[in-house]
Amino acid sequence: MATVVTSTRFTDEYQLYEELGKGAFSVVRRCVKKSTGQEYAAKIINTKKLSARDHQKLEREARICRLLKHPNIVRLHDSISEEGFHYLVFDLVTGGELFEDIVAREYYSEADASHCINQILESVSHIHQHDIVHRDLKPENLLLASKMKGAAVKLADFGLAIEVQGDQQAWFGFAGTPGYLSPEVLRKDPYGKPVDIWACGVILYILLVGYPPFWDEDQHKLYQQIKAGAYDFPSPEWDTVTPEAKNLINQMLTINPHPWVCQRSTVASMMHRQETVECLRKFNARRKLKSQGNNSKNSVVSSSSTKDSSMSSSAPMEIIKMTEQLIEAINNGDFEFRVLFFDFLLSKNSKPVHTTILNPHVHLIGEDAACIAYIRLTQYIDSQGRPRSCQSEETRVWHRRDAKWLNVHFHCSGAPAAPLQ
Repeated sequence: MATVVTSTRFTDEYQLYEELGKGAFSVVRRCVKKSTGQEYAAKIINTKKLSARDHQKLEREARICRLLKHPNIVRLHDSISEEGFHYLVFDLVTGGELFEDIVAREYYSEADASHCINQILESVSHIHQHDIVHRDLKPENLLLASKMKGAAVKLADFGLAIEVQGDQQAWFGFAGTPGYLSPEVLRKDPYGKPVDIWACGVILYILLVGYPPFWDEDQHKLYQQIKAGAYDFPSPEWDTVTPEAKNLINQMLTINPHPWVCQRSTVASMMHRQETVECLRKFNARRKLKSQGNNSKNSVVSSSSTKDSSMSSSAPMEIIKMTEQLIEAINNGDFEFRVLFFDFLLSKNSKPVHTTILNPHVHLIGEDAACIAYIRLTQYIDSQGRPRSCQSEETRVWHRRDAKWLNVHFHCSGAPAAPLQ
């Protein structure tokens, strides 16, 4: 179907249904084309709230999307402008985020990662052939066409995309998501299509081991890592990754063909990467925690089954908060807070930069005791300045004395909360 801006009223052509998502100036709703019964996703932009610059960005996004017709790109089918609103009608993709799908799989190998990155690179190659730079390649913009096995990966969201002239390098402004920005953008140097390939390298790294090559809660330090290219392939998780895959990551600032992508059936390892799935699950959880302001905690707390417990319903959240404060105090060496507590200590040769509690489950025992179980993900910089991560399953027992909670027991399974050098 030809994609053209039309003066037809949207409601004459389409029937609107439930909301699928929401942005600052837009909402996405499922819609059905009346003449065919075909389902789509309508991005409805409230143009009354847009500045002149925002109008230009909207026109650019629509213009770019009209150019792109590829099986691995969410396609724009229609663009309708009315008084106060603009409608962009896209493919309806129902498979959710690629990274969320991976953690739900029973089997995930390096060959699967190769298949995923191949589709991503196919989409990037297509937009580059049309002289488009996406500038915001990241997990949230990698969707699956459906929930069927083998569904196509779809690149979405061209809100930050720009048009360039061939291999033109210029300063197009600072845009993107921190962990996926390229060194040239951070240096405010002229840039072009290679910034998308850099982001693909970051995505491939995550696809293979489940955590990013560059990270730091301090954005300035994160940017310093990226500009220095300070990443590595630490043991043991990278020991089973093929040299071809590592080499591809090292070469991702070029667009040259690479055998690991082109010949994945013969080069990519078929080993099941369960550790990657587990790490990716935690990486996803951390992304959601950041984007939702830690709202995910609310869905994983349970109260005790003890019928006579009169403890306040706010107690589980209080226990989670106390546990987080304790871990933060341990990481920061706050010995006043951790008096009477016993825990693993971080060595002087390493520095934690982020600790996340995943899947906390609180069990209340009577009025003055509680047990909390959780997974603790610690990310830190080792003595050589390299980013590392480790995880452990932990249990703590809290007891309330004189209206104060004390941690009276601690158990750790797996790796310690912080590595001992």
